[in-house]
Amino acid sequence: MQIGYARISTTDQNLDLQIQALQQAGCELILTDKLSGAKFQGERPGLQEAMGHLKPGMTLVTWKLDRLGRGVKGLVALVGDLEARGCQFKSLTESIDTSTPAGRLFFHLLAAMGQMERELTIERTQAGLKSARLRGRIGGRPRKMTTGKVESARELLSAGMPPRDVARNLGISVPTLYRWLPGSSRN
Repeated sequence: MQIGYARISTTDQNLDLQIQALQQAGCELILTDKLSGAKFQGERPGLQEAMGHLKPGMTLVTWKLDRLGRGVKGLVALVGDLEARGCQFKSLTESIDTSTPAGRLFFHLLAAMGQMERELTIERTQAGLKSARLRGRIGGRPRKMTTGKVESARELLSAGMPPRDVARNLGISVPTLYRWLPGSSRN
């Protein structure tokens, strides 16, 4: 018997493609989660339930390896847990089947390469941010408060306008106004 597991990361994604593929692969039971793959197995109720249904000789099937998890350590531990129970793992997209020696090797290689790709992406992002900082670019969204707005806010407050009205006039929130003009600098 095969048990299917499908997962999406965000609520605006759709499980239909994964579920259809798992049904076509012959999964008799399909369990799902709608949360990040970075979560541990215990925090994913669908995966936890799927693991509870598995008996020796059964196979856990996913549409793609990254639907099971993100980190090599977690994936290897999960597949190790399956093996200890006498169960197998199958990924449809990558054609991984741990019931064969080649499938086990392929699983470990893909899991390691997936983690390496994530780490390289992080390195490239950090290098790009560092380069931008060296060029004077800070990043993030533009500040709402300009020097002119700070001066206008100071003048309006000095003239007796209530802070809520000043903030509304400048198109900012009251906390932003207070952040830029602490109590001692409002006069």
